[in-house]
This record gives sequence, C-alpha cells and structure tokens, in this order.
Amino acid sequence: MKSRNPERTRARILAAALREFSAKGLAGARVEAIARRARVNKRMLYLGFVVDDAIVMLENIVRHMEMGKAPFTAAVIGSREVGFTILSMTLSLAAVFIPLLFMGGVIGRLLHEFAVTIGAAVLVSGFVSLTLTPMLCSRFLRPPGAHHHGRLYAASERVFDGMLRAYRWSLGQILAHRLATLVVSGLVALGTAYLLVAIPKGFLPSEDTGRIFGFVEAPQDVSFDSMVRHQRAVAAVVQRDPDVDLFMSSVGASGISVAGNTGRLFITLKPRPGRRRTVDEVIQDLRPKLARVPGVRVFLQNLPSIQVGGQLTKSQYQFTLQDADTRQLYHWAPLLEARLRTLPGFQDVTSDLQITSPQVVIDIDRDKASALGLTADQIENALYDAYGSKQVSTIYTSTNEYWVIMELLPEDQRDPTALSRLYVRSYSGSTAGPLVPLSAVASLRPGVGPLTVSHLGQLPAVTLSFNLVPGVALGDAVTRVERARRELGMPATVTASFQGTAQVFQSSLRGLGLLLAVAVLVIYIVLGILYESFLHPVTILSGLPSAGFGALVTLILFGMGLDLYGFVGIVMLVGIVKKNAIMMIDFALEAQRTEGKPAREAIYQGCLLRFRPIMMTTMSALMGTLPIAIGLGAGGESRRPLGLAVVGGLVFSQLLTLYITPVIYTYLEAFQGRLRRPSRRHAPDLAEERHAIADRIPVLRRLLH
Repeated sequence: MKSRNPERTRARILAAALREFSAKGLAGARVEAIARRARVNKRMLYLGFVVDDAIVMLENIVRHMEMGKAPFTAAVIGSREVGFTILSMTLSLAAVFIPLLFMGGVIGRLLHEFAVTIGAAVLVSGFVSLTLTPMLCSRFLRPPGAHHHGRLYAASERVFDGMLRAYRWSLGQILAHRLATLVVSGLVALGTAYLLVAIPKGFLPSEDTGRIFGFVEAPQDVSFDSMVRHQRAVAAVVQRDPDVDLFMSSVGASGISVAGNTGRLFITLKPRPGRRRTVDEVIQDLRPKLARVPGVRVFLQNLPSIQVGGQLTKSQYQFTLQDADTRQLYHWAPLLEARLRTLPGFQDVTSDLQITSPQVVIDIDRDKASALGLTADQIENALYDAYGSKQVSTIYTSTNEYWVIMELLPEDQRDPTALSRLYVRSYSGSTAGPLVPLSAVASLRPGVGPLTVSHLGQLPAVTLSFNLVPGVALGDAVTRVERARRELGMPATVTASFQGTAQVFQSSLRGLGLLLAVAVLVIYIVLGILYESFLHPVTILSGLPSAGFGALVTLILFGMGLDLYGFVGIVMLVGIVKKNAIMMIDFALEAQRTEGKPAREAIYQGCLLRFRPIMMTTMSALMGTLPIAIGLGAGGESRRPLGLAVVGGLVFSQLLTLYITPVIYTYLEAFQGRLRRPSRRHAPDLAEERHAIADRIPVLRRLLH
C-alpha cells in the first residue's frame, strides 16, 4: 500500500515542469519574457534614431541665429532649408523596414513587430521635427549672445572647431586625389562581399536564462530501480555545484521521452548577479563531472529563447534520416553518428535509435492452452497482474488515502526465469478450474528488440542530435554534417534533413540575403522618386559597403558570427548610414540649382556646412546602441551582435562616407554632364529645356517652400 497525497504532489510538480519544458509549453511560457526584452531593445534604438530629424532641424535653425537672424525668422528660414532633407531621411529610413513586413515563416513572425514599431516611430519623429520642433525653436531659443556658457561648453566647442579644421584640410586632399579614394571604395566593397561569405553564421545567439535542461540516458536493459539509483547519483553531482539554486529530477516515460531508460533534469541557477558563471560555462563545468557517473550518459543543454519546430531531443540540434527499409536505415544511422563524434566542435552526439533492448518473447501453444481451458486473453491478464502495477483497491483513512497495488515481489520481477513459475487460473465455462503453470502452455524465448520506433511523417526515422562547443557557428556545423553524409556514400533511398533550429537556419540564409537586396532596392526607388534622378540615389547609397564592412569586422573582432540579431543591425545600418549622404548631397544640389556653383565646390561646401549635424546624429545613434553592444541588462549577451554591428558600422562608415560620398558625387555629376552634351549640340533649345527640367526643384520641395 502506498500513500497517495505525496505522490499526487510530486505528480503535479512533474506535470507542470513537463508542460513548461515541452516544445509547445516552452515557447508559450517564455514568449512574454522575450517580448519584454524586445521592447527594451526597441526603446534603446528609439533613443538614438528618432532624435536625428530634430537634431538636423534644430542645428540648422541655430546656425541661422548665429548669423544674426531673429528666432522666428531663423525658424522659418531654417525649417524651409532642411524640410526636404528631413523628409527624405524619414521616408527612406522607414522604407528599410517595408520588406520585413512581407516576410513569412518564423523569421517574419520574429521581425514583424520590430519593423512596425520602428517604422511608425521614425514616421512620427519626422512629422514632429517638421512641425513641432520649428515652433518650439521660434518660441524658446535665444540669440547666442544671450547665453553664458561654462568651461565644458567652451572645451567642447574647441574640440569641434579642431575636428572641423582637420576635416576641411583632409577633404581638400581627398578631392585632389579622387581616383585613389575611388579605388579604396572599391576595395572596401570587395572586402564586404568577401566577409559576408566568410563570416561564421548562426541563427539565434545563446542566452543566459538561468535554466538548464538535461537528459539522463541509461542502458536499454536498465530496470526502474537501477535507473532511480543512477538518477540520484547524477542529482547529487548537480546539487554540489555552487551556482545551482534549484533543480528537479524525474525518471521513467513521459511526454518528452517514452523510453523507460531516460531521466530528466530541470535546473534553475542562482540569479545572474549572484553567480560568477554563465549558463554555458556551468554546462561545460558540469559535463566532465557527470561523465564520471558510471552507467549513464548525461546531456545538458541551454534551451534557446524560442523553440523553433522540431522535437525536444537530448541535444539541441537535430539531423534526421529516413528510409522505408528499416534494415538499411538502422545500418547507416550508427555509421553517421560515429562519424559526427569525430568532427571538431561537436559534443553530446547521440541518437534516438534504441533497438537492442532485451526482451522475453512468450510463444503460446494455443491448442494446448485451449485443451486446458485457457485463452490468450487470460494469459495476458495474468502477466499484467504480475508486472503491470495494477491498482486493485483504495483504502481511505481519516488523514490519508492508500492505493493497493498488486504485483510480484521485486526479486521475482528482476528474474526472467520467474515467468515459468507463474500460474494462470483455467476456466471450464463459468466454473473455475485448476491453476496451470505458464510453462505448460507457452515457451519462453529471450532476444532483443526495439525499445522505441520513431517516425517522421509516415516513414521510419532516426534523429541524430548534437550540441556545439561554445564559439562554433551553426553554419559551419551544418556544412560539416552535410559533408560527412556525402563522404559516407549513403544510398539515395536514405533521405536526410535538418529539423528544428537547424532547418530554420538553412531556410533563413536564403531569405535574409534576399531581404537585404530588397531593402536596398526599396530605398533606391524611394530616393529616386524624391530626387527625380537615377544617379543621386547611387551617390547616397555609396556608403553602404563601408557600413557593412565595419559591422562584419567588428563582429569578427569580438568573436561573434552573423546571426539573426546581427543581420537586423546591418539592415538598420542601411537606413542610418544614408542620412549623412542625404544631408551633404541635398545642400550640394540646392547650391548648384540656385547659385550655379560647380559640383566640386557645391559638395565641398555642403560637407563642411553639414559636418556638425552629421557628427551629432551619429553620436546620438552610437549612444543609443552602445548599451546593447556592451550587453547590459538581463539577456544582454544575446543582443550584443545587434549593438556591435550598428556601432562598428557607424564608426567605420562615418570615417569613410565623409570622404567617399563627395568623391562619388563629383564623378556621377561629371558623368551626367557628359550625357547631356551631345544633345546640346544637336538641339540646343531642347537640351536647355531638359536641363532646366532636370534641375527643377522637386514637387515636395516646392510644397515645403
């Protein structure tokens, strides 16, 4: 007899844990935490990006006030000058996120909310900068002479004046050696293309959630009591770890694993400020200690923030083999598993193939059993009564309940020969007959058979699972697995495919590359409409290779690959970096149209005049993403690739676009001028008319005026 209340309590705890750590329950239980961290990310990015438009507007109004204009007059003239610039910056930045809205699959679901919120914030900030900011400037700004600044302001002004003088001199030198600058720009573009191919690629970075899930696997012939002893030995090792706060241990079949030779560990670490190691470091330290526990293998994994498809296996990544012929499938699966164990960077390589479980086959002699008054159902019921832990009654007391379990003695359950001593009651009609020994009507035949038979779809399948050593990229692992499969020379009937995270990673590689190309195309179209030109958008986008180069180099220097967050950072760079070029080119075009200046002089003055707002907007973006790059806050290590990509791309592109963009502008203006000259010779009047139309202020600019 067994007490029911403690069992009921343990059952409730186990059921709750299994629901939480199951594939469906894991995503549901942690989606709110993921959403909270995503909202924190977006707030940090907002701080750096939504103030750009207001900075450009405010700086230009202050510049006119420094020229001696009254606040109201400066606000009117200053807002009129940069109105079209801000409109171009806002629309082109919001256009970057349009392709994200139409992405499907898991990637689209992850990035849809991000694209909507960032795009809406950018549009609202642009509207505020064009309306509210000039009004506030006309009311609250005071002439420069009315303020008394301190030493910090004076020191910062001296630093800025020194930077402006250095930029003026260096820009003159660059424009004097334009060909060398163009060659450097081409080399940077080639380097960016090479790094995009060569950089290690991943899907979702490892995140310190303070929780570890583990599988304990024993031999296929292990008994329940022996499995309990092994599980307790494993739990004792886990309990001695100083960073472990709580853990729960269970054995036997469950919703996660139907095999009886497996156990599970649910480990919760101490809060991050109170421990000195991350989750991955704790796993690496526990792995050799648990390997010394005899008779079992322990597989620990840091579950990802989002469980993407697949099944919860002993290791994190899955590779599945399928074949209608089970003999051929069971022949090649162990060979590939052994090959994966030898690959560098792989650990915890295992499979769900369990086909050598000891069995005792009972062959019933139906004729003899029928002659003695026995049926096959009676024999099966007798076996279930002996080994099935059948509850036959419940005893109720004033304080507790007790289950009455009918089963053989433990020593008889462990001895296969005890089957021959089992007796079955025979019946003749409704009259009970004598007890018949099982050995009289059946023969016992020992052998081996499958403990579980797995399927994927309608075909038998064997799933190989593996973990990766920290620092090994998932993209490299996928390539090595595919190469190992080809080198083994498997027949064509054995199909193979990645499952879960690895499968989504493979599909995302194709989708993300197309997404980047579409984002650039959308920006080109938007800028082409705004500027009524095919060439000026090329000038504006000429700084993108340098931004990508800086982002990729930064990720490599910090030992990180290009994962989903890092790719989002590169997409954001596409929308951010072009702001500098828009500010410079917009002033140069205005100077050419209204003052008739040559292209070189116009872009030179535009670069110097817009140097201060360019530096201010870049610094605001850097300050907004620097906390993400450092990895501050809970789960900050997973967001670092995004912050590092943006910071590295901004810093490197800031150094190059200030020089590359003017050079590209002068070359494209000269090219555009050569295209116009032949038409002037053949049709002077028509050519001049076309030239006037091409140089006419765009419709949106006229509306702003």
